[in-house]
Amino acid sequence: MKKICFFIGHRNAPESVRPLLRDVVQRHIAEYGVTEFYVGHYGAFDSMVTRTLSEMKTLYPNIKAYLLLAYHPAVRQINIPKGFDGSVLMDEQEKSLPKYAITNLNKRMVREADYLIAYVEHITDGSYNLLDYAIKREKKGLLFITNLCEGR
Repeated sequence: MKKICFFIGHRNAPESVRPLLRDVVQRHIAEYGVTEFYVGHYGAFDSMVTRTLSEMKTLYPNIKAYLLLAYHPAVRQINIPKGFDGSVLMDEQEKSLPKYAITNLNKRMVREADYLIAYVEHITDGSYNLLDYAIKREKKGLLFITNLCEGR
């Protein structure tokens, strides 16, 4: 049975978090049995995740890594990162109003994922609001969250 991991984080996350991110992703694969990873493509945190997943695919060729699309590729074309297994436009996603497309996609992924790896420390943006939403799911036993900012 596949286990899904999703990522959220601040667009200005520092590069110094990358070694911790790498360790946590590897733990999710080796210890938790995560086989599918989904990441967006906006900001520094997503960029770090993309690079990390590409590295992990060389160590664990059985995992799958997908780029999530908030907008139909005909509207906003995107290049799929090297090592990724493709991109995903979720059913009905193109019906989201552009202003809410990313928020709607992120909430949906929080509902569908088994694991969430986050880099959220500021309470002033959408990442924090999404983490708050995810914590409610975690309290119900529906999601396991690792926030890279905790314990820093």
